[in-house]
Amino acid sequence: MQRDQLADFLRRRREAIRPAEVGIADGPRRRTTGLRREEVAMLAGMSVDYVVRIEQGRSSRPSTQMLGALARALRLSDDERDHLFHLAGHRPPPADGLAGRARAGLIRMLDLLGDTPALVLSDLGEVLAGNRAALLLTGDLTSFSGDRRYVVHRWFTDPAARAVCPPAEREDHARRLVADLRAAAGRRSGDPTVAGLVDRLRAASADFRRLWAEHEVAVRRADRKTFLNPRVGRLLMDCETLVTPDQGQQLLVLTPADADTRERLELLRVLGVQDFPTG
Repeated sequence: MQRDQLADFLRRRREAIRPAEVGIADGPRRRTTGLRREEVAMLAGMSVDYVVRIEQGRSSRPSTQMLGALARALRLSDDERDHLFHLAGHRPPPADGLAGRARAGLIRMLDLLGDTPALVLSDLGEVLAGNRAALLLTGDLTSFSGDRRYVVHRWFTDPAARAVCPPAEREDHARRLVADLRAAAGRRSGDPTVAGLVDRLRAASADFRRLWAEHEVAVRRADRKTFLNPRVGRLLMDCETLVTPDQGQQLLVLTPADADTRERLELLRVLGVQDFPTG
């Protein structure tokens, strides 16, 4: 790990970003060049103290998850992200395939949506990026590895993933996930990545095998979903999915469906990310 070089690189990247580029108002009294450390911490979903320590060369080696969050917060290019990983003593993740990255235009849309929760997903349901509002609503869904990166895999293999959905809605949600995966498998016929994921899910889950055998096909576009948040309770959200022209990535925008949910989302924003439960 090249601690001093890492600190210098992160500091200079932070100073090079205009607040407006990440959806932060640049007021007349602002004296800081670029972003403040607390703003980077907010965008990356980490503590201000950690950002301070890493910029001062006093931190331990950051994890790949931390580096990925910093790369997204600082809007690093592929080359800059790879350089960041090298400085921290990690091998950079591949730029394509299973470790795909959210497109720059979709990242900018996340910033523009502000307090509206939004996520960027791959066509297989891997969460590639999310804004702060989504982090508060769902926790960090970008830190998983292996098959756990995929929402559909966690749903059928991890009871904790299903716990965020009311029992009465779980069957319908499972059907939607499988139907969406069917559509992706059809578009990517012969792709070993998709075939391998389906095979492993069929081996791991009887429920998945049952639903997969029904051969339902449907691309997720708009629906209504109930989230059971551990801090503020039940949230009824309208889910709108916008798909890129090549159908490779999706922007999922979540808006409150009633007044009670709007109030609970506001409470989440007040609570912030402190003490957010992790799984």
